[in-house]
Amino acid sequence: MQLEKTALPEVLMIRPKVFGDDRGFFLERWNREAWREAGLELDFVQLNHSSSVRGTVRGLHFQEPRAQGKLVFALKGTLLDIAVDVRRGSPTFGRHVAVELDAAERNQLWIPPGFAHGFATLSDETEIIYAVTGSVYAPDCDRAIRWDDPAIGIDWPVREPILSAKDRAAPLLKDAPALPGYPA
Repeated sequence: MQLEKTALPEVLMIRPKVFGDDRGFFLERWNREAWREAGLELDFVQLNHSSSVRGTVRGLHFQEPRAQGKLVFALKGTLLDIAVDVRRGSPTFGRHVAVELDAAERNQLWIPPGFAHGFATLSDETEIIYAVTGSVYAPDCDRAIRWDDPAIGIDWPVREPILSAKDRAAPLLKDAPALPGYPA
């Protein structure tokens, strides 16, 4: 496994070691001991699977309280995955990182608790899996900020996105009623 820091050092790009031959391939998406040796002590509590058509934007979502970390990868297709630091008092508050995840590349992204997560689909059909740490989904803690908040400045690859009603109505980061503190 190869870990790469992104522009937000706590958000990590992970490139698993892939073993391939004429039958196909094998890789470890997560290995408790290997990750522990790399300094990441993670306890996954939920595994989510999402499917979206081309042009869908989901996010930017997080939980507060009961924050979650997310290990995200594409099972099918390609997406632009986004992490935004929403921890009040953080030196990188409001900054984001955008990483392309591709099923063929088998790369994945670790987004720690205290960051909002969103993505845009770049393929006709995109399926993602994300393993969640911290807490299982808690509807009363479910939060969102606007996907196109100009203060965050994400350069989305979709001009007329397919959005949920929740994402269309999400507040700007400056108006968000509940944000995690730093450190989260």
